[in-house]
Amino acid sequence: MHSRTLIAALFGRLVPCALGALASLAHAANDDLLARINSFRDAPQTCNGKQFPAASPLQPSAALDRVKVSAGSALQKALNDAGYAAARAEAVSLSGPRTAAEAMQMLQQNYCATLLSQQYSAAGIAREGERWLVILARPLLSPDLGNSEQAGRKVLALVNAARARPRNCGKRSFAAAAPLAWNSKLADAAQVHSADMANHNYFSHQAKDGGDVGDRARRAGYAWHAIGENIAAGQGSPQQAVSAWLSSSGHCANIMNPAFVEMGAAYVINRSSDATIYWTQVFGRQ
Repeated sequence: MHSRTLIAALFGRLVPCALGALASLAHAANDDLLARINSFRDAPQTCNGKQFPAASPLQPSAALDRVKVSAGSALQKALNDAGYAAARAEAVSLSGPRTAAEAMQMLQQNYCATLLSQQYSAAGIAREGERWLVILARPLLSPDLGNSEQAGRKVLALVNAARARPRNCGKRSFAAAAPLAWNSKLADAAQVHSADMANHNYFSHQAKDGGDVGDRARRAGYAWHAIGENIAAGQGSPQQAVSAWLSSSGHCANIMNPAFVEMGAAYVINRSSDATIYWTQVFGRQ
């Protein structure tokens, strides 16, 4: 199982037809509705019979304000067109409210769980007459992501922290394993594959030229006796990538494998690709 970007679009039955492009709502109305949403999130709430804890406030996003999406269209493409890289996003459309107060009432009645979700940290609002579009999102890229080697070394630290304790990977149990050492040749092999996936918009251990991790490691000058690879797409930080790998039994087993003694990791960003950011982690023993 591979980790992938999660994008979901919600279009309410309150809208009888495709919305079309929505013009930007006046700043005052945007701010009013966002303030109401944040006030709602600020305290524990009961929604559809379920208790929700208070959630952090949503950050206003000018890029999300520019998102143009209609019923049946692809939210991911609309986000990319607006220049916003999201790890998760939902679009809620409304028809009928004349004011921010009326829009908020409709949101609470029909989308309270979405408003209270801990998954989101940013919001954008657009309005055209009595039609409203609210985008809730979590940004894809961490502001302190750093360059590829910096992020790769953060992955190494997180992996070594995981290896320091016994762990179950699916049905397999692993004892604590010795820490891995950074290897620049394995990092080069990881960089090559991340770039290939990002630039050719695919997600696979097999490269477009048919090569696999063993081939890439050899081309990087690494004479291996044991080799392994984890890949991920859409995670905006080293923490997110390692967390995704640890939640997948096969990737987790690579991380905990005592046969590996060295590691390299790298990411590459291509904003025109489906997932925007691609990660590769290569394990080895010479």
